Amino acid sequence: MEIHNTTEDFVIAEVNAICDALTSDESQGNLCTCSQCRLDAACYVLNRSEPRYIVSHRGAARVKTESDHQTRADLTTLAYEGIRKVNHNQRPYFDHKQAQTINPVDGPAFYIPAIKGQVYNGLNFSPVSGIQVELLQNKKLVPMKDNNWQNPYILIPDTGGVFTFWPKAVLAEEIEVHRIFEFSIRIAAADYDEQTHGFSIPVVSKLTSPSFSLSRTFKLPDIYLFPPGEEKNQLIITG
Repeated sequence: MEIHNTTEDFVIAEVNAICDALTSDESQGNLCTCSQCRLDAACYVLNRSEPRYIVSHRGAARVKTESDHQTRADLTTLAYEGIRKVNHNQRPYFDHKQAQTINPVDGPAFYIPAIKGQVYNGLNFSPVSGIQVELLQNKKLVPMKDNNWQNPYILIPDTGGVFTFWPKAVLAEEIEVHRIFEFSIRIAAADYDEQTHGFSIPVVSKLTSPSFSLSRTFKLPDIYLFPPGEEKNQLIITG
């Protein structure tokens, strides 16, 4: 069953229209309208909007008929607000002058799920921030699906020690081929002993890419770091 949120269509179109207008307006040249800021602004609006879901073309016609001018005006106001909010709090580790890169795949491929983990201080069990987490394969950084996903990943204070990766798809010769991918997480920081955690993900090749889903995310065990010289200066993981 396919479910679609029509509010998303309007919000994305409105954010893009506003950003295009801002780009051509020299008086608004201080506002960033890169692909990442547009996506962040759209998320800002959608998280503050009422969704309208449909499952058929008839539903789409009904939603269009029922949509009132005030609702659209409210969404447009939120879009302007979101663009300005995002500009005051831009992603610090994203090159806003770089165009969004997408790695297209033509034919069967192994679509590796997004990978999620969490890092704690092993002495006080508080989430760790300000350190770099790397996803490696054969001791090399794994390419990401697009530049919305970073590798290395820098842990920031407001995400509770959580890191995420979504590897680029790997071409396959045909569909329904089973393959196990071996990865490792490497964490190196001045205040902690370096830690490496290896893991494997079984993947079956498909013809089309699945959309992002929390239920499909590969969850790693929690990782605990210890300062150098501690008796328990070893990697602790919990299921």
